[in-house]
Amino acid sequence: MGEAAWAWVLSQVRYDDGPWLPDVVGDDPPQPAEDRDSLYAGIAGLAPVLAEVRRHRPLNGAETALAAGIVDRLGGPSDRSDPSLYDGLGGEVTALRLLAPGQERFAMERLAALRTPAGWEPSPSVREMFGGVLSDVVSGSAGVVLTAAWSGGPVAAEIMTTGGEALLRAAEPTEAGLDWRMLPGYTSSTPNFSHGTAGVAAALAVAGHALDRADFVAAARQGAAHLLAIASLDNGGFVVEHTIPRSQREVEPVTYNWCHGPAGTSQVFAALARAGVERVGDFGVDELRRRCLHSVLSSGLPQRLRPGFWDNDGRCCGTAGVADVLLDAAQDTTDEAYAAVLMGGVETMADALVERAIRDDAGARWQFVEYRQDPPLLPPGTTWMQGAAGIAAFLLRFARVLDDGPTAAVVDRPDQWWAVPERLCVTRAAA
Repeated sequence: MGEAAWAWVLSQVRYDDGPWLPDVVGDDPPQPAEDRDSLYAGIAGLAPVLAEVRRHRPLNGAETALAAGIVDRLGGPSDRSDPSLYDGLGGEVTALRLLAPGQERFAMERLAALRTPAGWEPSPSVREMFGGVLSDVVSGSAGVVLTAAWSGGPVAAEIMTTGGEALLRAAEPTEAGLDWRMLPGYTSSTPNFSHGTAGVAAALAVAGHALDRADFVAAARQGAAHLLAIASLDNGGFVVEHTIPRSQREVEPVTYNWCHGPAGTSQVFAALARAGVERVGDFGVDELRRRCLHSVLSSGLPQRLRPGFWDNDGRCCGTAGVADVLLDAAQDTTDEAYAAVLMGGVETMADALVERAIRDDAGARWQFVEYRQDPPLLPPGTTWMQGAAGIAAFLLRFARVLDDGPTAAVVDRPDQWWAVPERLCVTRAAA
């Protein structure tokens, strides 16, 4: 199924003015997205899939040409200004480090040159939307810090230092610890991994460990203490609301995904463990990670229990992203009984992906649902975070773990490598 999904994605790639993916499949003529080079929705997001494919078999001619085209477009000296992991230079570093190690140095040098005491200025469109310098993993300083920690190289330490210190200044004290919004004073808080405290605290823990900065690690621990204070711990779980106050967005109050739910938030506790933190409040960090994943496994997903509960099967907001986090935890634990529980959850997610796939001679793809629009069925997506590319990568990884066992190699990325043993990481172990 992973190969079928990847075949469909490959059939969508266009090559005029370098490789790109259509913004919407079905448009005539097809058009590239504004962020055509990004990790989130562009060609940088095809690099992790190519890296997964290479763990199974040699790349064929079309795949080799695509990899070369991505490196040619993203490599070399850069004048790009968006620093972010998912929409900018951080994603380019990710793609190049995976496909052509060493070529990422120009993008890293550009990140170092663009740093300011407040962090990194976002792209004009992002700044117009939010009005300031962002702190989060997807678009802000935390994602840049994680990129540098993962990639390494001559300028990594200065990037992590600048970014970590900027994040310390952006922290907002609470009764229990520290909170980070997308930017200080923003109208709402999205405390989970992609846009808030969990992701920022994870970045500070990772950077603090790498730089031996106790102040970074202490701030990360205070971020986790704030999460603990606002979380529901009912039924042995750990759940933080999607948006606070919830009136700011028309969404389920609680989601369970990578971006805004306990699947992603579990990663901050793995990062704290990597940094040597054993406890937050009355709980061990390993227990808090388990609580997050217990909430995921007992939530009812991937069943679509009601409109809006589980309408996405992608990596950012849906089934594939949850499955990948569970697989990280399964490969990270030495508790065989617990690993079996996690692997059962992974299999449930994979089975749902297989059942929901649209299959024909072109390959496999998925259609997500937006229940607030008519008709609710969305066009199939091609991309890493919201489409078949990201789903294919998970399915290929799961197949490898089933074949090779829990010590199977992991194609690691900036936003998760600390959640698995470093010896298993294809990139980090080779650094």
